[in-house]
Amino acid sequence: MKKRKDSYRKSLIPNLLIGAHQSIAGGIHKAFERAESIGCSVLQVFTKSSNQWYAKPLSDEDITNYKTAASKSSIRHVIAHDSYLINLCAKDITILKKSRDAFQDELKRCEKLGIRYLNFHPGSHMGVGEEDGIKKIIESLNLVHQQTNGFNVLSVLETTAGQGTSIGWRFEQLSEIINGVAEPERMAVCIDTCHIFAAGYEISTKEGYEQTIKEFDRIIGLNKLVAIHVNDSKKGLGSRVDRHEHIGKGMIGKNGFRLLVQDARLIHIPKILETPKGKDLKEDKVNLCVLRKLAIKK
Repeated sequence: MKKRKDSYRKSLIPNLLIGAHQSIAGGIHKAFERAESIGCSVLQVFTKSSNQWYAKPLSDEDITNYKTAASKSSIRHVIAHDSYLINLCAKDITILKKSRDAFQDELKRCEKLGIRYLNFHPGSHMGVGEEDGIKKIIESLNLVHQQTNGFNVLSVLETTAGQGTSIGWRFEQLSEIINGVAEPERMAVCIDTCHIFAAGYEISTKEGYEQTIKEFDRIIGLNKLVAIHVNDSKKGLGSRVDRHEHIGKGMIGKNGFRLLVQDARLIHIPKILETPKGKDLKEDKVNLCVLRKLAIKK
């Protein structure tokens, strides 16, 4: 039995950084305990309600509790996700202003907590067209970055599925945003596996996976990749529909995730589950277990 266990440990890719998005109920610092209880090494959180424009400022106690929990935790990376209401290329002027103000506040909250990355969806152009939408996103980021001069936190563009009028479903769109902002060094990227598959990037086969990673590196650069959302897809390749599924239960399948977690080029990149959740953390435990098994080289 001991020989089998030793063989199992050696067959695992070392330092696999995997975790899940966790609730901040009871205080953001509580997320560390939840993540550790299921064996996460990385963590994603909201720093406020995901469905509200405004939130009360972080108190000194909030910040102290968070930093104390972080210092005692085995969690190695923390990533924040912004509010779902934010649209940095909103057609409505009122919504656009609210979005810019809210994004600035999200950056400030991350800076106070010492969270390095703020993940966000680029936005939806709402009918004005992708070109104008991208220009407005660049304008929004420039304005917010000017107001947060000197911050350490990076603005992390997330790939999208291309559902509706969302921007960010092609690598070229993200590259255009990064190269268009005044401070590209403040930008990074998060790949969502469900989103890119739904957008038409074939990652379920070895050939397709390799082509996708090489294309990302050529257009954006792997040096800009700081996180991966690990989600299977309920819908098919190129469906442009954003519907997450448990690992290996969707259209990407286990082979695509095996390729991902065994990819030495991405071993240092935090991988975060955003798969469907129930009332407890059982689903996260199952999905983490599947990923760890897929990381075993046979």
